[in-house]
Amino acid sequence: MKVTQAFLGEHAVFYAQFDHLEQNLPRATSHEEVVAQALLLQSAVATHAQLEEELLFTVLEPHTGQGGPVAVMRMEHEEIESTLDAIPGTPDLDAARNRLLHAIQVARQHFAKEEQVLFPMADQFLNLEELQQLGDRWAERRRVDVRV
Repeated sequence: MKVTQAFLGEHAVFYAQFDHLEQNLPRATSHEEVVAQALLLQSAVATHAQLEEELLFTVLEPHTGQGGPVAVMRMEHEEIESTLDAIPGTPDLDAARNRLLHAIQVARQHFAKEEQVLFPMADQFLNLEELQQLGDRWAERRRVDVRV
């Protein structure tokens, strides 16, 4: 499996989580509930971003330049993570809810850029064998067997 396919699969799981949060956050009645949801999302986003940066961004950056799309992707990772990091320290329920919804919005936009720009660039600059080797490394890190 190509690494880009693996990341697309992870995006699909995030989209389901985002949908659930967007539907249910307006009904959240406690700050603790919002913080708990933010911490769950933060944990998943952090490992996803780390793997993207380690496996894909470092390989693509020599092809795109240091100020190119990979730099934008890294900045967006930082924005998403810093917004999620701030939620536990946000004392107001509505403010915490709005921060979580903002993080979701930024993540949706970020994923769209990866899917429409970055992943096609990976297909352009890397050959199939490289993409599959990176996919194997992804599977090792996620501890899944993707071989049939």
